[in-house]
Amino acid sequence: MTQPERSDIYGLIAMFDTADALLACARRTRAAGYRKVEGYTPFPVAGLSEALGQRDSRVAWIAFLGAAASGMAGYALQYWTAVIDYPIVSGGKPFNSWPAFLPVTFELAVLGGALAAVLGMLVLNGLPRLHHPVFDAEQFGFATRNRFFMLIEAEDANFDPEAIQDFFVRCGAREVSEVSA
Repeated sequence: MTQPERSDIYGLIAMFDTADALLACARRTRAAGYRKVEGYTPFPVAGLSEALGQRDSRVAWIAFLGAAASGMAGYALQYWTAVIDYPIVSGGKPFNSWPAFLPVTFELAVLGGALAAVLGMLVLNGLPRLHHPVFDAEQFGFATRNRFFMLIEAEDANFDPEAIQDFFVRCGAREVSEVSA
């Protein structure tokens, strides 16, 4: 069997029987210098994201910025209407009665933060993605049931199919297969 061209390969994927085997291989993979690595598990595995070198998400900052912007916009709208556009003297209170503006400001901040978090998560995850090359990998259907998978992408600077296949076998992979692009 001839090897497909490098541009035809999305990466190599290995199947493991246990979460501990996947976690051990993830640590060895990072130590071996591979950086374009993904792990797929049927349930969250403690320590896997750290072992793969994934950094903290930017979703929290996006949610904060969305909350701050929508809260300020809500306050500015109330200020504009109550102080500049249509001031009404009511019970002798000042036009800029900020305690009265707080409930709407808070609620808009919560709404804006939640919407920004959802939209930020979708954008950062590249969603909606209806198809990913890894879905075509043999046995990948078990990723949602009882198997654990690790993928090294062809875009990795150290990508060498034969070396990676040997590496996965030494890590204890049950099966190694190519993922077509």
